[in-house]
Amino acid sequence: MMRGNGTVVREFVLVSFSSLSSQLQTLLFLLFLTIYLVTLMGNVLIILVTTADSALQSPMYFFLRNLSFLEIGFNLVIVPKMLGTLIIQDTTISFLGCATQMYFFFFFGAAECCLLATMAYDRYVAICDPLRYPIMMGRRACGQLAAASWFSGFPVATVQTTWIFSFPFCGPNRVNHFFCDSPPVIALVCADTSLFELEALTATVLFILFPFLLILGSYVRILSTIFRMPSAEGKRKAFSTCSSHLLVVSLFYSTAILTYFRPRSSNSPESKKLLSLSYTVVTPMLNPIIYSLRNSEVKAALRRAIRRTLGFQKL
Repeated sequence: MMRGNGTVVREFVLVSFSSLSSQLQTLLFLLFLTIYLVTLMGNVLIILVTTADSALQSPMYFFLRNLSFLEIGFNLVIVPKMLGTLIIQDTTISFLGCATQMYFFFFFGAAECCLLATMAYDRYVAICDPLRYPIMMGRRACGQLAAASWFSGFPVATVQTTWIFSFPFCGPNRVNHFFCDSPPVIALVCADTSLFELEALTATVLFILFPFLLILGSYVRILSTIFRMPSAEGKRKAFSTCSSHLLVVSLFYSTAILTYFRPRSSNSPESKKLLSLSYTVVTPMLNPIIYSLRNSEVKAALRRAIRRTLGFQKL
């Protein structure tokens, strides 16, 4: 269809990894499918174990369950379509489908940034103000913090997605990415996007950089408190309670900041795809592994769950 001198875009084409050979794309499909299944199973297992085990009912594991729900949603938004582009070469995505994918990518991404900051605050209160921890991190307070983290994704997703897809798309429809991310889609707009790009930078600072600075500030206080502890055992226990979260934060934010805060001149589409794979595909798989392998309480709960399961099977 034509509108004025341009074509009304009704669908987009995801370039994805089409430049690679079919054999290599098949190998990538098998690799990403394996990662996807491991991600789903690992995060579902974390949710089930931390819900069922009475020893894992503290605020830390409540927030961990929320993180696992977010990771599952994050993966469902991106990976199935990416697998389709690799194995059946289904590279087209409708206009509405692209907008929906982008909306939930923004939603889950912003919510995860805020939830990671909330988890850092939980560790800060637990280590730096342990006497007031039961009051400050009660059931109601934890519910409100988790709800605020989830809700934070709505405004950024709504504003960003609505604004982008209100622009005219006049012809080129090849999105040089494996999902509908903002920069490659906005590059197809045939209008002045400078005001949107300023708003997008502001939103990125608010929902990526600001939570990261809160996390950084929390851990500065946490480490300062740990180093002042008199006993080596107390230091070890305190550090072990936040080491998993610190590792997850490092993995998520290092790739996200490199993706969205690098100068355009040094941010080629191929390098951005690799960085995006890190925080959209690899990190969600590693999170449950990190929390299960580095956390003695989770490992103990998993052993109890396995023993109960085997006991039921024997009966």
